[in-house]
Amino acid sequence: MEKMQQIFGIRAIIEAIHAGKEIDKVFIQKDSHGELMRELLKVLKEHNINYSQVPIEKLNRLGNRNHQGAVATISPISFADLDEVISTLLDQGKTPLFIVLDGVSDARNFGAIIRTAECTGVNGIIIPKQGSAPVNGDTVKTSAGAVFNVPICKVDHVKDAVFHLQSCGIKTVAATEKTNQNIYDIDFKEPTAIIMGSEDKGVNPSVLKVVDEKAKLPMFGTISSLNVSVACGAFLYEVVRQRL
Repeated sequence: MEKMQQIFGIRAIIEAIHAGKEIDKVFIQKDSHGELMRELLKVLKEHNINYSQVPIEKLNRLGNRNHQGAVATISPISFADLDEVISTLLDQGKTPLFIVLDGVSDARNFGAIIRTAECTGVNGIIIPKQGSAPVNGDTVKTSAGAVFNVPICKVDHVKDAVFHLQSCGIKTVAATEKTNQNIYDIDFKEPTAIIMGSEDKGVNPSVLKVVDEKAKLPMFGTISSLNVSVACGAFLYEVVRQRL
């Protein structure tokens, strides 16, 4: 991570949150107590900011041992409002294409997905506030700067985002092997949001229950799954092929 994207110290983090900084994630020392730490936890919950409790060794590795048990990473981007992105697209008469990432937690996978999304004309990427990969130096580098060109929207829950997309006339398609329908059976010419699951568990079962369609990629090898960024690229280029 880049030092310029970090804040060290409990009080400094609280002040940054109150000042409206785009805090992406906070790392808190395990078993850390005290009134100031309780205040930080309260502020994080009030602002729905993602945090993890980690060993002190991890905090020390982040670059400043005078961290008081807390380090925050500042997002290098401003997150977009999903309602505004959808409204703008519809007002412009465009056929929306969204990616929804349901728990993709690796920053490099996230960056690779953003890079492919930018190249294929994706209008926005939707991620949950909790459990998603941070937008940090690794993300920026792997995306080759595309992170600055594609609107990224944070939502409280992926399932609620799916319902909202559907209410706006955007079809939701989950990438999952738990279906008999393959990617080439789907009509991607209409407004579409593709839901990609986490690296280890795939799309959450509760999300699978509410999507409009499910689709899988044909697999011919002995390994039963692709890296999520590669699978996402395959889906996006099928959208491109159909929309050309």
